[in-house]
Amino acid sequence: MRLILICLTVLLLLIQYPLWLGKGGWLRVWNLSRDLDTALVKEQELKARNSKLASEVQDLKEGTGAVEERARYELGLVKENEIFVQVLQKDEKKSAPEKK
Repeated sequence: MRLILICLTVLLLLIQYPLWLGKGGWLRVWNLSRDLDTALVKEQELKARNSKLASEVQDLKEGTGAVEERARYELGLVKENEIFVQVLQKDEKKSAPEKK
């Protein structure tokens, strides 16, 4: 009787091995599911970024407002007949080049 019980237990364990640790087992499915969730989140982030870039490209192609705004912000350009005024706070120092 004891031998039969041991044999059945061993058979049960042998049957369970592929289910849990085999090529298509639960652990592999769980890991793949987690990887899929990570990939989907990354895809959503990239789609949002691409959408933002596409709208920016469309703005740059169609209008001059976006080009002008970018030139003013990044390059500090001023239109003709405009006056540029910069107000410094008390705690800010002028950023003059240092002499060595």
